[in-house]
Amino acid sequence: MDMTLHSKKIAFIGTGVMGASIVKHLLKADFDVTVYSRTKSKTAELVELGAKWAPTPKEAADGKDIIFTMVGFPSDVEEVYSGQDGIFQTAKKGAVVVDMTTSEPTLAKNLYAKAKEKGIFSIDAPVSGGDVGAQNGTLSIMVGGDKEIFDELLPILQIFGSNIVYQGGPGAGQHTKMCNQLLIATNMIGVCESIAYALKAGLDIDKVLQSISTGAAGSWSLSNLGPRMIKGDLEPGFYVKHFIKDMKIAIEEAERMDLDLPGVKLSKQLYNTLLEKGYGEKGTQALIKYYVED
Repeated sequence: MDMTLHSKKIAFIGTGVMGASIVKHLLKADFDVTVYSRTKSKTAELVELGAKWAPTPKEAADGKDIIFTMVGFPSDVEEVYSGQDGIFQTAKKGAVVVDMTTSEPTLAKNLYAKAKEKGIFSIDAPVSGGDVGAQNGTLSIMVGGDKEIFDELLPILQIFGSNIVYQGGPGAGQHTKMCNQLLIATNMIGVCESIAYALKAGLDIDKVLQSISTGAAGSWSLSNLGPRMIKGDLEPGFYVKHFIKDMKIAIEEAERMDLDLPGVKLSKQLYNTLLEKGYGEKGTQALIKYYVED
């Protein structure tokens, strides 16, 4: 794949909270970008900024050099790639498909094999950093696939990411993202329990955070989501419903490796309680509602 950067035509499938911000960075960098989203209204602002709109993933992918996907669930990934209106229907030989959805490592390997049969290069590149990282162009990107394709794609990934690491062959990016999600899952319990404890003890929560955020107990979730919890801001940087999906993947993959993970199992149980209470469309910081109700 010859990466003469700005001659490359890009398709971006899935313009949700994070996908839309990534597309804005690509447009700002003067790339030719075609977008598709199941909800057309989610692409309206991007079209105003210069993106082209396509009615299906198949039409978005047609003739493009690089095709990014960032959708919700593994079933959505399978649909946008292999469905009747999927990317593999029209993606040209030599194109690169980059799935940024947090999905199953096993599915990433399957997509790689299917793509290879068609002369297409497949990369799994899930991200971390939430809505803020996407807006600021500082996402962490964990990449699996062929090293030479990663090297050629890197200048484009650097447009919206700041910590971009090649992890290994197909599926390695997704496995690394599972490591990331496992840390968040158990850490979020700690953050919520610490805040709930401080509130019950009648402490000034802002002063508590001032003391505990910078020491050994510090974490991204505590510094960035702790203040949102305290303000009652539950708007999604990352949806509860998608986080539950990630924990399910992690548990299933761990079971395949004969590994027991009690921490993530507890976290998934707590988040399932939130889902039943109607918090599925809220951000992961909504876990505070398990401990502290208004």
